[in-house]
Amino acid sequence: ALATTVVAAPAMSETVRIGTEGAYAPYNYVDDSGKLAGYEIDLGNALCKQAGLTCEFVANEWDSIIPNLVAGNYDAIMAGMSITDERKETINFSEEYYPAEPSKFAAAAGADIDLANLKGKKIGVQGATIQAAYAEQNFAANNTILSFETFDQSVADLAAGNIDVLLADGDPLNPIIKGSNGALVFIGDGVSIGGGVGIGLRKKDAELTGKLDAALVALKKDGTVDKLIKEYFDNGPFYSN
Repeated sequence: ALATTVVAAPAMSETVRIGTEGAYAPYNYVDDSGKLAGYEIDLGNALCKQAGLTCEFVANEWDSIIPNLVAGNYDAIMAGMSITDERKETINFSEEYYPAEPSKFAAAAGADIDLANLKGKKIGVQGATIQAAYAEQNFAANNTILSFETFDQSVADLAAGNIDVLLADGDPLNPIIKGSNGALVFIGDGVSIGGGVGIGLRKKDAELTGKLDAALVALKKDGTVDKLIKEYFDNGPFYSN
């Protein structure tokens, strides 16, 4: 698995391993040099330094990211993961480090799509996401739901015409729509699904949860979190004055 060391601090003798997908820009991705990068990687650096932790990021496929946390293959998740009641049944979350954003629908420009009466359409989602659950619940009776392993795969199939509609988080979709030169467009209004984005942690790891939460509170207060959000999302501020 791809791994990159983020922060080395002497306060802890054991390394805290943080799982991320590495395929969900701007939250996390692999840069041109082959290293993990993005908002969550930079925020993870800052959190670990603030908390006095020795940390490293580990790339893991999205659909197994929670099972591998529970299995002990790493100690935390920072992967654009929305806080939901369903996920809370299995893991705990830190405070949010990015606020809840509407999920958006995208389609080819000029496509005949009526979101209020979707029938016979192929709807793309990334598997094991809040959008996948929403699509199954609301559209599966009259449409075909196609789940993709990665966000990039879902976007590629939309561009190729293999699906009619894509439902995904708005922020990763924004540069895709802008960069399509009008070929892809947002349709309809966004839908609110799930809560903000937080760090996923095992329920038994109360000490680690406390350290990361305390660090997150401090970095929200001093403006670090908002600075990174502005850099990667051109959004905010959300957490500081």
